[in-house]
Amino acid sequence: MKEITATGQTVREAVDSALAQLKTTEERTEITIVDEGKRGILGIFGSRPAVIKAVIKINPIEEAEKFLLQVSDKMGAPVEIETVKDGKNVQFILSGEKIALLIGKRGQTLNSLQYLTQLVINRYSDQYINVMLDAENYRQRRVDTLFQLAERLADQAIRTGKNVALEPMPSYERKIIHTALVNNRKIETFSDGNDPHRHIVISPVKK
Repeated sequence: MKEITATGQTVREAVDSALAQLKTTEERTEITIVDEGKRGILGIFGSRPAVIKAVIKINPIEEAEKFLLQVSDKMGAPVEIETVKDGKNVQFILSGEKIALLIGKRGQTLNSLQYLTQLVINRYSDQYINVMLDAENYRQRRVDTLFQLAERLADQAIRTGKNVALEPMPSYERKIIHTALVNNRKIETFSDGNDPHRHIVISPVKK
């Protein structure tokens, strides 16, 4: 956060001076009047300059975008970012020639980047912002894959009469599995274990 104190014969002059020094606009700056100043006799004798404090407002979304650009460059997979904001939810859609490097095996790299981006954006935000990171429509493809997996393993649990444990997943992916099977009365689902090893268990309902 960049902050300066500026003076001028009037508050307006002090503000203009601060904006020029910060090389920014008034919309992106928080201005606090420290002293409105005083005009002296004949505008000279006994005068006191106006004093203001100017602080550049940090845009949390821009900081998150900068973070993603820096990380992707260092990973050798530069990206372009499309940002979609909906209330307290922000989605960053990444595209690039080596995007697979940022997705990683089963989306593990993408999930880690999403977690770090969430930390960055909320460091600078006054209210909590929920971040979703996507690349090449991976999230929707993953949802489709999880639905198919849930149905297949539910059939296995019913057929064998035994519990089926899935691999560890992040919380939002576990929620997808629960949602996929919520209307299946022949099984029940529950989470077991502790993060990062927390996983879903599909259990056949005993008759």
